[in-house]
Amino acid sequence: MSFRVPSLSITLRSSLRLRLLLGTLVWIAVSIMVAGWALGGLFRQHVAAQFHAELRTHLDQLAAHLAFEQDGSVSLSAAQSDPRFSKPYSGVYWQIDQVGHAGKNVSGLLRSRSLWDDVLEVPSDTPMNGEIHQHRVSGPGDTTLGMVERVVILEDGTPARAERRFRLIVAADERQMLEPVERFNGMLWLTLGLLGGGLALVAVIQVLIALVPLRRLHRALAAVRGGTTLDLEGRFPGEVQPLVEEFNTVLAQNAEVVERARTQAGNLAHALKTPLSVIANAVNGKDSELAHLVSSQVEVARRQIDYHLSRSRAAASVRIPGVRTPVFPVLEGLVRVMKRIHADRNIELVMHATNEQVMFRGEEQDLQEMLGNLLDNACKWAARRIEISVAVEEQSLTIIVDDDGCGIAEAERQRVLNRGERADEMTPGSGLGLAIVNDVMRLYGGRLEFDDSGLGGLRVKLTLPMTN
Repeated sequence: MSFRVPSLSITLRSSLRLRLLLGTLVWIAVSIMVAGWALGGLFRQHVAAQFHAELRTHLDQLAAHLAFEQDGSVSLSAAQSDPRFSKPYSGVYWQIDQVGHAGKNVSGLLRSRSLWDDVLEVPSDTPMNGEIHQHRVSGPGDTTLGMVERVVILEDGTPARAERRFRLIVAADERQMLEPVERFNGMLWLTLGLLGGGLALVAVIQVLIALVPLRRLHRALAAVRGGTTLDLEGRFPGEVQPLVEEFNTVLAQNAEVVERARTQAGNLAHALKTPLSVIANAVNGKDSELAHLVSSQVEVARRQIDYHLSRSRAAASVRIPGVRTPVFPVLEGLVRVMKRIHADRNIELVMHATNEQVMFRGEEQDLQEMLGNLLDNACKWAARRIEISVAVEEQSLTIIVDDDGCGIAEAERQRVLNRGERADEMTPGSGLGLAIVNDVMRLYGGRLEFDDSGLGGLRVKLTLPMTN
């Protein structure tokens, strides 16, 4: 067994809600990521600048306190202000090296107590006088240090006042810079994540609220289609209201066109029937071959007019949304008519119903046309009894007509649906009744089925769309 999953592109094209949500959520995610990257970068730059500024401050203090003793040795006139320099392996270190005449470095002339027995290994390049260089070097315990250095020149206290060059170095563990950045990034992404989640929730709520008018429009259209109303009712936002007004205008124009066409068809039928009646009356009572020919052709013309008028009226009415007809009043009226028409046969017509409130989604004349022909056909063939059942099956209206007549052979059932075809030429009729039912039923998207009846005759099952 295989399952076909629609592609995302098809789903997005078919759903306005998904497109709005996806666009908003993508924009929120991109904005959050860019904001997090930018803020993290700015904070990292700020902490790095502050880290190196502090090292340069210590470097300036070291240069200010560097002095010669009377014996020509070098010392610091005052201790560094940061107590971490006095704590072994505290992560903050300083070192003073003497630079020889050839530019070679003599390491470890003076160093902070925090270095203990270690000596900072510095790059081989020596800064020019007054320059400050920054480096990353290895420190005690395999740590990585951020280092700043500069070279200063001092005159010793001897009578020769010789100049001596010293390399001043201050370094600190980079973890003092990285750990605040990591803590800040953790809090930053947590905060941005909560912000993004809140914005996503607001976006979902906003989209759902924004699409409420469309859901109302959908319900209004369903009401029109189901026959509850003839036009879209209710007030909608300014962006949707023009569409609603245009649609109501189209509905009104469509109903007007259908009514005009129906009136014209009726006028045409009346105009044709009058000359046909005159012709029929002119040959009535005459026993010539011409009179019989004219009379038969007039009858054929009348049947054809009735057939095509019924079909054209049904074709027009099925295109009118919002039209529905109660079934039981129509059936009760037809039963009364059939009892009067076939009063001489004393046929019993019985109605059974599971729901007397069912509605036919169409016009009353079309329902009368279909049920009238079915009942008339049943009355012609029934012996004593006809049963009419009305039920709702899977959102469809089902009408069953059973009679206790002789029935129709299974091979003949499809043929009687053709225009002019009759099961028994001896029985009066035009052969158009079931054909009219079949055509109108098809226009409404229904079904017409024949079967053997429990009463011994024919069962006709008519299935039509309905609304509750």
